[in-house]
Amino acid sequence: MFTKTTLSLALGLSVLGFAASAENAAHMKPAGGAYQAVSDLVPLPDHIPGIGTLFVDPATLPAGPFAAYDKSGALVSTVYMIPLEDMQAQTKFSGLEVAGAATTSVDIYYNAGHPGVDKPHYHIVLWHVDAASADVK
Repeated sequence: MFTKTTLSLALGLSVLGFAASAENAAHMKPAGGAYQAVSDLVPLPDHIPGIGTLFVDPATLPAGPFAAYDKSGALVSTVYMIPLEDMQAQTKFSGLEVAGAATTSVDIYYNAGHPGVDKPHYHIVLWHVDAASADVK
């Protein structure tokens, strides 16, 4: 069951997705600058089925944003990994960046932990394309 805080966070992040700048919409290559391939930072595969190839600025961990790309190199989603303990503590996350422009849908799901974000957390995925047709399998 989602808490009021979880739903508020999801709605707020969805609004951020719609408000992102148009210049970020056309990403066809992994994010540059401080962004690094997650697979270069922690023992995870280059491509994670269901989410794609992830890039993150290590300074923003654990929340992210993580920029997720499909097999053709197109940006498909922005992912946040919010530790459960931060949600329970009602931690405020503000000013989170969004990797793409429009958000077509939002997925929120629990993850017990994995390399890079070892603690239980929620993945909040802002899809910039139709999630069902994204080539992330």
